[in-house]
Amino acid sequence: MEYPRAQTDELKPYCSKLSTFTEGGMPFFSLEGLRLPAGCEPQICDALLCPVSRDNYPSRLYLSAKVKSPFDRNWNCENARIGEKNWFAFSWKVDGANLTLAQMLLAHLLGFTKEK
Repeated sequence: MEYPRAQTDELKPYCSKLSTFTEGGMPFFSLEGLRLPAGCEPQICDALLCPVSRDNYPSRLYLSAKVKSPFDRNWNCENARIGEKNWFAFSWKVDGANLTLAQMLLAHLLGFTKEK
């Protein structure tokens, strides 16, 4: 699935390197050096944004590490093997249709800063 360049370019300010790949027919945006919200540890980690439905979620943000944040999260996905690396994800559903990729990413990151 192709995404407009304007949308992919909107992701660039949030990470140090952006690339894309497809695995199992699903698109992934690799966000190396993603800056996480204040209060997260680590403050920066690599991430994968899957903007399509996967694992019963409308979209999914995978992280290279379990991130500690001000609120405990249900890390219900551990060591998911994607792109020959292991990834982690917590239970967080992003609501809203027709979000741009940057809006989707920010909605996922909001999961670190909201109680539920």
